Amino acid sequence: MRPAVVLFAAVLGLLPLATSAAPVLTPPDAGIDGLMQAYDGQVPGAAVLVLHDGQPVFRRGYGLAVLEDGTTITAASNFRLASVSKQFTAAAVLLLVEDGRLGLDQPARQWLPELPPAAAAITIRQLLSHTSGLLDYEDLMDPADTRQVHDADVLALLSRQDRLNFAPGTQYRYSNSGYALLALIVGRASGQDFAAFLQQRIFRPLGMAHTVAHQDGVDTIAARAYGYGWIDGRWQRTDQSTTSAVLGDGGIYSSLDGLARWDAALYDDRLLSKASRRAMFSPSTATTEPDAPHYGFGWRLNGPVQWHSGESIGFRNVIVRHPEKHLTVIVLTNRNDPEPYPLALKIARRWLDTLQ
Repeated sequence: MRPAVVLFAAVLGLLPLATSAAPVLTPPDAGIDGLMQAYDGQVPGAAVLVLHDGQPVFRRGYGLAVLEDGTTITAASNFRLASVSKQFTAAAVLLLVEDGRLGLDQPARQWLPELPPAAAAITIRQLLSHTSGLLDYEDLMDPADTRQVHDADVLALLSRQDRLNFAPGTQYRYSNSGYALLALIVGRASGQDFAAFLQQRIFRPLGMAHTVAHQDGVDTIAARAYGYGWIDGRWQRTDQSTTSAVLGDGGIYSSLDGLARWDAALYDDRLLSKASRRAMFSPSTATTEPDAPHYGFGWRLNGPVQWHSGESIGFRNVIVRHPEKHLTVIVLTNRNDPEPYPLALKIARRWLDTLQ
């Protein structure tokens, strides 16, 4: 056999080996539909978004936004964010700090003199980090009263309680009361209604056209997803409760598309300065929560991972950010069960495994 032929034969002999050695890569989005199967069909559903390097690499709706008329969930469906709203309240405070109108170590009573003497030492920083010691306003509400309370009602409830759970700054205890008060402080410091401030300074500049701090009778929610609960063996609408009108701790509605714009703004100076973003995402206090050993301002922190969940009647949501990998997973659901945080972790892992 001539040398050229021998060489050609040798190459042919190697080709099958090279081909068989190539790894078979599974696309990261493979299997997500299976994870979301319980949310699909004629049931309250979910919206899922995965962002990598600012681009949507997975964006899908499952199930129904409105059971009564069969409206399906899309990336534009707006869900009540519940406590995911807190990061917007924190951002509003930080914008006013940048404006020179607020200081993080100012006493809350400087803006809310209605607070009782026991609250004299509480600072804005402690409200942001859940270290104020304030009582939970939900524990102070009359269970027989079915009227919705607002942020101002929270202040009124707290003003009648001249006691705290602990001395300010000495412990961590997650506090919806603190974020309701922050909304009032934003309003008084800015001279604007809290909802209007969010529209002017956050939602409109970022192009979050249909994101809104919802007030019944004042605004409408486009492409609204209504909340549901499993009651007496069937899904029933459980969209509003007596606390649903409190804005600062959980009253914002938004969609995957809106939150994608919000996530992008957290990487640069288009909304918040580098110093404000550092304050937001730096550990402000240690917590007792297993998946969040630290809390920043409106964000739970687990090492490099920034996340927050939101749970209210009829809604369960979560946003999980891996900024070092430029990866974000958002899961919004319009049902009262289950918690989507474990789902978001599983979805994130599919992309993280490919980014190692």
